[in-house]
Amino acid sequence: MNRGSKRKVVDVDKGLLLVRYASADDETQPPKISVAVNPRHEKNIQLVSNPLHSDALLWKPGTALVFRAAQPGQLFVDVLANAPGGSTAATVKVEMLNQGEAVQAAATAPAARDTAGSALDDIRIVGHVAGIGDVTVRAGEWIAGPVAPARIEGLAITWPDKPRGLDLRYSVKLARANAASERITALGGYAGTRGQVLPVVGLTVELAGAAASDYEFSAEAIFLGAAVSRVRGRRLELTGPTGREPLVGLRLRVEEIAAPLQPVLAPVAGTRASGRVRVFRSRPAQQSARGTSFTDPLGERSVAG
Repeated sequence: MNRGSKRKVVDVDKGLLLVRYASADDETQPPKISVAVNPRHEKNIQLVSNPLHSDALLWKPGTALVFRAAQPGQLFVDVLANAPGGSTAATVKVEMLNQGEAVQAAATAPAARDTAGSALDDIRIVGHVAGIGDVTVRAGEWIAGPVAPARIEGLAITWPDKPRGLDLRYSVKLARANAASERITALGGYAGTRGQVLPVVGLTVELAGAAASDYEFSAEAIFLGAAVSRVRGRRLELTGPTGREPLVGLRLRVEEIAAPLQPVLAPVAGTRASGRVRVFRSRPAQQSARGTSFTDPLGERSVAG
């Protein structure tokens, strides 16, 4: 990989994938985007080629490629400068294409439906990952994590079908003094920063309200250089051994205490803590119609914002 190029390794799920060139800093001479399948997964992932083009290249924002993945695997996304010394700052989004599902007639009135399972699965967590951008996951899925550790700079939690009488709030502690550090944030709000090279070194999440005693968090967190920590409770304070280690992996869900309907998160087996976060890294396929923004990793700044 030469100095005029940047690479990101993206884990993708089974399905139809859209790789979209969203934007570039230099609009007059934007970098080109090359997308390739990891050779180990070439049997399972194929480019749905355009008969007018034989290569998997995107030359400017607004263009896209489609891949078909019969099994989960990896894509190599390379951002290549258009000229010597040219910009490699671009935003590329990898999105899952789906046809939706048939709407089933409700067996009962909406107020009478079982919310214990569906409502808890409705949680979405948006994490801003350094060098990648905003990543959206479902409850119980990793942001960064053991397969692809990367500094998390902030997060937002949404819960459209939150049970009545239950509330959720959270805050993050940042590596340096900042107005966003340790500020209590309500559901839907963003806690942390974007593109300021300020990793999260501590996370607090709390359930409140009349129904809070019926629920608890189940979480796993990885801080740089430390083993995976796994905790449960209505209020969690997650930090590394010294309180200064960046958060490089997070998995979070809310579970019902009285009648648990979901399995406990399985611990990560055979995972060793890494001494550093590498530039060339992958991440789990975490999108539900989700987008991943790629930025200039050497500059450690977010193009997507």
